[in-house]
Amino acid sequence: MDEQEYRKKYLNLRILKSIQEYLKDKGPPSTAVYPISVPDELLYQVTKTEGAEKSDHLIHHIFKIGLTVWSEDLYNDIFGSQKDLEDFIELMKKRNR
Repeated sequence: MDEQEYRKKYLNLRILKSIQEYLKDKGPPSTAVYPISVPDELLYQVTKTEGAEKSDHLIHHIFKIGLTVWSEDLYNDIFGSQKDLEDFIELMKKRNR
């Protein structure tokens, strides 16, 4: 594995780890980016029937689902299998010694 491929895998592993921590629901996220686009009618109807807090939870839930799907795709693109991930982690350990 050349240095460029190693760095790419390392950076993506860090991204995947941060997503994993975020999805564990250990408190509020460290960064918030606004605005996001949602269908107006969805936001209007949920807010009207359930309240603003429910709308916020729904939008966050939708985001988490999308983040989960995206991270699974990233994992498959970068590592492909659990064995490839384990092999890369071993390589990282050897390089850090």
